[in-house]
Amino acid sequence: MSKETSKPSTSKSLFGKGNYQLMLAGAVLIVIGFLLMMGGSSDDPARFSPEEVYSFRRITLAPIVILLGLAVEAWPLCAKRKTNRQHRNPNCKS
Repeated sequence: MSKETSKPSTSKSLFGKGNYQLMLAGAVLIVIGFLLMMGGSSDDPARFSPEEVYSFRRITLAPIVILLGLAVEAWPLCAKRKTNRQHRNPNCKS
């Protein structure tokens, strides 16, 4: 009969804590951008108000906030994970 040894399983997350926080911040920015883009209700649905539809907030500010949120989302995905110097190979230089 063979003897089985139990090894402690070390599950490491794919990203670090800081990466997850940045991804959450990016998601919040995207939601804020879409909230800025949302329109208010009109008193008369048959009346078209270009001042409301083509406002600075909806046409310029909201898309910029959404793009910033997407950039913040992409940053932690592309960034390398910081390694602990104690676990480095002593034979490697720098």
